[in-house]
Amino acid sequence: MGIHNVPFLLKRGGRASVLAILLSAAPYPDLAQETNASEKPKPAAPAWAQPGSATHVQVAPPADFHRPSRNFDTPIGIFEGQSDIGSAVLPGSASYAAGTGRYTIHSAGYNVWYTRDEFRYLWKRMSGDVSLAADIEFPDPNGYGDRKAVLIIRQDLDDDSQEAIAALHGLGMIQLGQRAEKNVRVKDMEFRIGGRGRPGGATPDSLVNVMARRIGIEKHGDSFALFVSVEGEPMHQFGPPITVRIDGSFYVGIGFCSHLPDKIDSAVLSHVVLENSAGKVR
Repeated sequence: MGIHNVPFLLKRGGRASVLAILLSAAPYPDLAQETNASEKPKPAAPAWAQPGSATHVQVAPPADFHRPSRNFDTPIGIFEGQSDIGSAVLPGSASYAAGTGRYTIHSAGYNVWYTRDEFRYLWKRMSGDVSLAADIEFPDPNGYGDRKAVLIIRQDLDDDSQEAIAALHGLGMIQLGQRAEKNVRVKDMEFRIGGRGRPGGATPDSLVNVMARRIGIEKHGDSFALFVSVEGEPMHQFGPPITVRIDGSFYVGIGFCSHLPDKIDSAVLSHVVLENSAGKVR
């Protein structure tokens, strides 16, 4: 059954405006297709958003560049809703297989690294302490190396929200990052375990095929810790925690960014654990 004439709120800078959109009668889970985006000209991706290459370096967006997120209050699995945070030039989508507990997320998006984010986000409103973990796969072995499957706790759904982020990159790097306040650049700790062609130098032959498959993040007050299982061993804390102030109720969930502003890729996150308590990452 399609969804029609659905009003929703887009909030930015403390103001809220009601935007009514007419959605086509396309079945869930392809929510993004309901916007009839294919019938509209695709916005051009700005030069700063293009990924790094031999002739180009991706840079942070202009200080005043923001796009309102597209938000869908439609449950998927254990999550209450979905968003295209930052409204990448191609809309994302997601599906859930109840029998296997697998979430497949499709998204474009230039990055989740600088002063604003572009990614597909499956979220739940929560408060207090949180434990979140998931197995991660990238179905396309040839996807861009810096694509990111993410576990994120965010203050809001704006593209520049305060947040704590645990990410697994396409080449195997693991990241624990934070945006301590709105519209500032993400700061992070980076852990390179293995993975062919990883950044930071040559990988020893013994580590070429070593790559974390399960990551987790734990919120305990204002402290956020990263947890990792590399080869199926019990999850263990990786590195020191970070401190981020996220007040009241907030958004907790999983997502994916292709690191390509105008090209969709996919990630699969499964065996998701989400508990409203610290110390439950497993």
